[in-house]
Amino acid sequence: MTQNRVRTVNLRRYVLRRILLIIPVLLGISLMTFTISQVIPSDPAQLALGGHARRDQIEAMREKLGFYEPVYVQYWIYLKNLLRGDLGYSWMNKRPVLDNVRTFFPATFELTLLAMFFTVILGTGLGVLSATHRDKPLDHVSRFWALSGVSIPIFWLGLMVQLIFYLRLGWIPYGRRLDAGISPPSHITGMYTLDSLLTGNFRVFANALQHIIAPALVLSYASMAVLTRMTRASLLDAFTQDYMKTARAKGLSERTVIYKHALKNALLPTFTVAGLQYGYMLGGSFLIETVFSWPGMGRFAVNSIIKLDFQGVMGVTIVIALMFLIVNLIVDILYALVDPRIRYG
Repeated sequence: MTQNRVRTVNLRRYVLRRILLIIPVLLGISLMTFTISQVIPSDPAQLALGGHARRDQIEAMREKLGFYEPVYVQYWIYLKNLLRGDLGYSWMNKRPVLDNVRTFFPATFELTLLAMFFTVILGTGLGVLSATHRDKPLDHVSRFWALSGVSIPIFWLGLMVQLIFYLRLGWIPYGRRLDAGISPPSHITGMYTLDSLLTGNFRVFANALQHIIAPALVLSYASMAVLTRMTRASLLDAFTQDYMKTARAKGLSERTVIYKHALKNALLPTFTVAGLQYGYMLGGSFLIETVFSWPGMGRFAVNSIIKLDFQGVMGVTIVIALMFLIVNLIVDILYALVDPRIRYG
């Protein structure tokens, strides 16, 4: 068996093990969220029926929902439903949680995907410029920008962006995914920018892009700052390695030395940071979607928390945790593709 064949087999085994490990992680998350829903003082039966429900109706609803069963029995019922793909029922909008996820997930995924694009492209680019102009004005500006990125709360930044660029200058639209008079594109993925491109509806694409750029940039601001500093540090470390001296001694251009040799080796720690930052952006989307009135899972989860709709909160938590685990798995696979020295046994 050739070396490449062995490496491919080992990578497949590693991916399979990681996929199997997702199961106990999700079980642990479901247990934690279920426990929190039990200890917070509330009455889901009362919330489901409304404030004018009679006492006998509330008791019947509690019996139907199994609230008189022991806690471990309630969790087992919830777990069995979860394994069947049933995330529960949202009393807030009278719909199954899975239907809410199908409705709101594309908006959140579209927002975080564009924010991740800005993070990787702009963060890596600024990090390279900062490293290649070390201790020069561009490096100092990049350092100040990165410091502000990790210091400014994103909800405050979002409010300031709307105050300046929407209210004062009128450069960006307010909230939503499209203007009020524009109909959504034909549903393919649920992501308006992609669906409008696939259907050739460029008017909707331009409008959807206007709505999403501001929240995506705000969401990615802190992650871009972290990635910029990480790329700069990794690149400066690569500049001191012997292979860089060898590349320059061969007479290669500085551009080739930086982008073909140094940057490729500096990308490994950057991949790790990018994967972690995606998880932070998923958490930050709760604030950004609320500030920008973006109709995604984050806003749905915030409304569920306010109205004590625990089924909605638990369902969103499971979905976001699964997304984060999948992203980390992809990052580990990219490790092996970028650096052939890595071995997964």
